[in-house]
Amino acid sequence: MKEILQSYTLTQIKQLMQVLHQPSFRAKQMYTWCMNYTPIREMSNLPLALREQLEQSYTSTPVTILKEYTSKDGTQKFLLQLQDHQLIECVLMHYTYGNTLCISSQVGCRMGCEFCASGKNGWFRNLTSGEMLGEVLCVNQHIGGTMQNRKITNIVLMGSGEPLDNYENTIAFIRQVSAPEGICISQRNISLSTCGLVPEIEKLAQENLDITLTISLHAATDAKRSAIMPIARRYSIAELITAVRNYQTTTKRRVVFEYVLTTTNGTHADVQALKNLCKGLLCHINIIPLNQGVSAQTTVSRTRAEAFCKKLEEAGLSATVRRTLGADIEGACGQLKRRYLENQSNS
Repeated sequence: MKEILQSYTLTQIKQLMQVLHQPSFRAKQMYTWCMNYTPIREMSNLPLALREQLEQSYTSTPVTILKEYTSKDGTQKFLLQLQDHQLIECVLMHYTYGNTLCISSQVGCRMGCEFCASGKNGWFRNLTSGEMLGEVLCVNQHIGGTMQNRKITNIVLMGSGEPLDNYENTIAFIRQVSAPEGICISQRNISLSTCGLVPEIEKLAQENLDITLTISLHAATDAKRSAIMPIARRYSIAELITAVRNYQTTTKRRVVFEYVLTTTNGTHADVQALKNLCKGLLCHINIIPLNQGVSAQTTVSRTRAEAFCKKLEEAGLSATVRRTLGADIEGACGQLKRRYLENQSNS
């Protein structure tokens, strides 16, 4: 595969220009083209000889849109193809405050969570920071955005893969996508979702990032959580909450707990367990109605989810029920890729 130019910072682009015996001002030109997701051959203010030389070993368009689907609620889902023909997904959600892009961090996933389709066919490889940034730049360009006039305002690392299982590339991506000289998406508008890799959460606390950490909790006891999330058999809830407390002590930032609601984890006992778990934490509980097409677990109605949310609020907890978007285009992580591959094998 060719080297991805979006994996390079502006400083590294400057170093590359020195190696290629180019004047220093070429670095800013090329970096700007990369942030606008322009193919190397179309970087019109670079000498043709330089473009031809770069094209031999580098690419500035590491992901391409293979399929696009638009929901009746306006949500857009993209099936993206990488250089090695691996497939990933990202989802663009439109809100009154801006456009949020949910991106992937791995091809597949090895966490094996019950509620997630992205790992059903296993894990293939990590995405590079350039591929992750490529998702953002590709979709931004596709919907009419540029580096100077961004159309994407928020990023959620909640697509296929576990971001903290691809730690170095994920951290590099966050720094690159928020770099002031680049597309410059504020770190306060970036959420990172993890199933709960305790050592990596401890490391993340030391990175001096202003992102929002989101934990896929889904149950407040080890017995219930380990039945649906294999990671819970490695790290107990007590270990996870200790890491979260340490994270908050260092970062002073609120943590969000994702809670997919089914018929088995919405009892009075679960409310009490969550109340005890969250005591002393600056946190919010995001209740998610289960997407029935992903899991064998039984989903609940929106009315029941709202009732559970009310019980949490009465217990003194901050909670909301997440708005469901893109259900008619299989918006949940991994579903589109699985369906596409199934159709390809049957054709």
